[in-house]
Amino acid sequence: QCHPNCSAGLISIALVNELMQCHPNCRALVVSTENITQNYYQGTNRSMSIPNHLFKVGGAAILVSNKRKDRKKAKYKLLHTVRTHIGAKDEAYECVFQQEDHEGNTGVKLDKTLMKIAGEALKKNIQVLGTVALPFSEQIKYVWDQFMRGKSKARREKPPYVPDFKKAFDHYCIHAGGRGVLDAMLENLSLTEDHLKPSRATLEHYGNTSSSSIWYELAWMESYGRVKKGDVVWQIAFGSGFKCNSAVWKALKTNRKLHRAWTTEAEKPLLSRSYKGIETEGVLNEGAEGAQELADLHLGSSGLESFKSSFRKGRRRRNRVPPQ
Repeated sequence: QCHPNCSAGLISIALVNELMQCHPNCRALVVSTENITQNYYQGTNRSMSIPNHLFKVGGAAILVSNKRKDRKKAKYKLLHTVRTHIGAKDEAYECVFQQEDHEGNTGVKLDKTLMKIAGEALKKNIQVLGTVALPFSEQIKYVWDQFMRGKSKARREKPPYVPDFKKAFDHYCIHAGGRGVLDAMLENLSLTEDHLKPSRATLEHYGNTSSSSIWYELAWMESYGRVKKGDVVWQIAFGSGFKCNSAVWKALKTNRKLHRAWTTEAEKPLLSRSYKGIETEGVLNEGAEGAQELADLHLGSSGLESFKSSFRKGRRRRNRVPPQ
């Protein structure tokens, strides 16, 4: 299933999850992509020209399975999905809206109320997510605060209690919609800059790649060896409508995969077994010191050694002479 909306990747994951409840022993391919060509704005309205500068072409593919035999290969288990849509409000429906300007040029307008609307959608989303993902102690604190705010006017004048999501999640894939979005998430959820490194790196290197941005961020975490077995990852994305969607995954293994999107030119030959001959051999065999430096700079010696080992095993299988 292909989709163009910024949060539609998680909508597709939720849809696939529901479909697999009725269709056992199957696989599904989710393709997240951004195609700016059809929405490229050629007019002079500044608020409608912003997407031309912010959005970039990108894509990711995710294979989801409920086959028992795939469990050993699987990297993550889907724990929860939460979808929030507040499009019943005109203000929310029109804050990201495709329309024509006064000259007849079609484009997408980003209204100044976008951040406020995103905050409202986020609040509704985490209210639901918190009931299934947060530790019981945090749920009690949040429910008690809401109860007291309904009873006391003085309590309502104070900021509401924000649950400590760091007790529930180890990693955060926050949609790289823009610097303002990430700054707001950092403040509202009391996160640290280290939590936002994947999102900021994605925004810096690739811009807003719409629904695929959260997968670029997960790939960044894996490439830098951050995801350990048992870790919980929270993906959250915003989209026109206005929507806020979440997915929570649990790592079934320590993931140190080196992704093409997050490699230097020197590392790219190590990624695919389709690279043959002098180029690959040069990187693998050009002295232990050079390979060790490459490993230390990126994801550690164990990750590179594991990859080199798998590469050599595959090469031996291909070169094996069949019995006569």
